[in-house]
Amino acid sequence: MPSTADHGQYVKVLYVKTGGQVTVDFKDYVLEHDSVFFINEGQFFKLNESCTGTMLYYNRDFYCVEMHDKEVACDGILFRNVYEIPVVWLNSDASAMMQSVFAEIKLEIEIGDSSVEEMLRLLLKQIIIRSTRIWKQEHHIAGEDARAEVEFLRTFSKMVDVHYSRCHTVAEYADMLNITPKALNKRITRYSSATPNEIIKNRIMLEAKRLLAHTPLSVKEVGYKLGYDDPNYFVRLFTSQSGISPLSFRQQYQLLPA
Repeated sequence: MPSTADHGQYVKVLYVKTGGQVTVDFKDYVLEHDSVFFINEGQFFKLNESCTGTMLYYNRDFYCVEMHDKEVACDGILFRNVYEIPVVWLNSDASAMMQSVFAEIKLEIEIGDSSVEEMLRLLLKQIIIRSTRIWKQEHHIAGEDARAEVEFLRTFSKMVDVHYSRCHTVAEYADMLNITPKALNKRITRYSSATPNEIIKNRIMLEAKRLLAHTPLSVKEVGYKLGYDDPNYFVRLFTSQSGISPLSFRQQYQLLPA
């Protein structure tokens, strides 16, 4: 698997063997286990030269599944998750199973008969279902109460992902959810190590870093795009959250090897 970086309009599923390093949106993952990454549209990723494995990619029209189980639908737990990059660590049995499914996908593409598209969709669904099960086990999510709370987290996650550029406060999201800010904080921190305010700010800072690293927009223009009319306030916020000024971040990132 060659070193690569991507920000196209596709969802990517990466099966990567132990020993490599994957970078997703400025965060490095040194792989001590085989793993599966789910990379959404607009996310930047890079694989170092030690990475081996398989990547498949698709657009949301191909897999946009309305299911009774929302956890594995096209916008399920593994997608648009503001809490962490969805990475699923695999034990030996799970890794062998995942390799088998990827091999079957490759075989179906080579066969290429009239039913190949539906078969590929079923195999992709299998990857997503199995990965979601592993993710839930890793995060100790079981029972209806826990499922309901995770669904609430997912709703909040999607809401932040849509509105982060104009809604910057916990109170705004609490109002959209028809609860108090205190209640929102209590529900989010039950299954997340980050508070709602931290989640909102982290999403804003992630987008700021993407724009600084991958577009020619000025620091002032980045701030405006993220809903900050006062450029000085945006610079102070970025510096406080990231430990480095926007301009220094851009210069530092551009000096990194491609």
